[in-house]
Amino acid sequence: MSERIVPPFPQGWIEQLKPLLGRTLPDFLHSFDLPPARGLRTRPGIAPPKEAEERIPWAENGYYLPLDSAAGAHPLHEAGAYYLQEASAMAAASALHPVPGDRVLDLCAAPGGKSTQLAAYLNGEGLLVCNEPVFSRAQILSRNIERMDVPNAVVVSQLPEELSGRWPGFFDKILVDAPCSGEGMFRRHPETRLEWTPASPAGCAQRQLHILRNAALMLRPGGLLAYSTCTFNSIENEGVIDSFLREHPAFSLLPFSLPGLPESDGTLRLWPHQIRGEGHFVALLRKDEEEAAAAPVKKKKGQDAPALPPVGRDEAAAADAFLKDHYSGLFHADALFAGKIVQLPDAVPSLQGIKTLRVGLQLGEIKGRVFVPDHALALCQPSRHSVQLSEEEARRYQSGQTLPAPDSPRGFCTPTLGGLALGWAKASDGILKNHYPKGLRRPFI
Repeated sequence: MSERIVPPFPQGWIEQLKPLLGRTLPDFLHSFDLPPARGLRTRPGIAPPKEAEERIPWAENGYYLPLDSAAGAHPLHEAGAYYLQEASAMAAASALHPVPGDRVLDLCAAPGGKSTQLAAYLNGEGLLVCNEPVFSRAQILSRNIERMDVPNAVVVSQLPEELSGRWPGFFDKILVDAPCSGEGMFRRHPETRLEWTPASPAGCAQRQLHILRNAALMLRPGGLLAYSTCTFNSIENEGVIDSFLREHPAFSLLPFSLPGLPESDGTLRLWPHQIRGEGHFVALLRKDEEEAAAAPVKKKKGQDAPALPPVGRDEAAAADAFLKDHYSGLFHADALFAGKIVQLPDAVPSLQGIKTLRVGLQLGEIKGRVFVPDHALALCQPSRHSVQLSEEEARRYQSGQTLPAPDSPRGFCTPTLGGLALGWAKASDGILKNHYPKGLRRPFI
């Protein structure tokens, strides 16, 4: 096997960083000869894989992984037990740190690592709106929101300027993980070095400032805004923040501290020669309480919900009967979205005219006169009609195979592994008929 060819660093890139690094430049460059760190976050209350190493200090439920880890191929990954995420990328959501009940916006959210981290802080309470302007990436984002059991999320796909006029002052906390020149990925993904040019930082900075301007309009007075990039240069980092603050006197930097990282006066750069992680930048800003716009009034569940059609009486009865049998009435049918019966999060903003992929928890749909449960409902919580599988049986199930189930009662049930539901199956005549979504099935290995 031929040795992997690593592209050289872009011309002019090192010169650009010399003022920031000074005498530590050799240590910084040497770090690119070392292997990158791998990491994951578990869902709250879920034990990490046996191969997980020490904790990532600045991220709740974050762990380092060995380089040869195959955690992404384990059945529990598809069940939402954990999300594979680079350690430094966990710092921004940790700095923003929403609390249950907050209204949170992740404005540049795909593929969903930071969104699912924010969701863990919310613990199912409040609202998480995840936006990704590129629709194909928004589909991946929606899938990860489902996989990681986020029942209180809305996933949309719009440009920031298409949202800011609709949702002024609506959110308590906003994360802008801005598209950037990606210098922090030069070790983990060396091929990205070929895309960088001396003009890249300035071009990215213009777009980043535009996104921040629109985010500012959607933040309530007293709210927090976290800005992050995975790049090193000061043009896209301090430069963007300085320009934003000059334009927006109602905002100011807010000092923060995270375990295992240096104290921050409001901005923090993570260097790969100083921590076990890749390059990242985080800034935390606060909007003045006295800012002229009035804060929105907190509303009750569904009060300002989008114009979603209600669930019909017969459909609601079928859904409620299933939910009562399988979940003792823990979930409830609120509305219809894209043909699915859904449970709405708190205070969903108006979605009229907004390209929306997911609203709340998809419970299922009516086929004929029968309620058919959705995959998202199973991942949210195992049914009280469950069948425990071995790891091999779980792999067979996720490949679409039927399984023997001589002792299972007839009807829908959730195959489980390690206490987590993998999806739905239907027990009949001693076998489990597979209802794992065809688009998610993987070859049995």
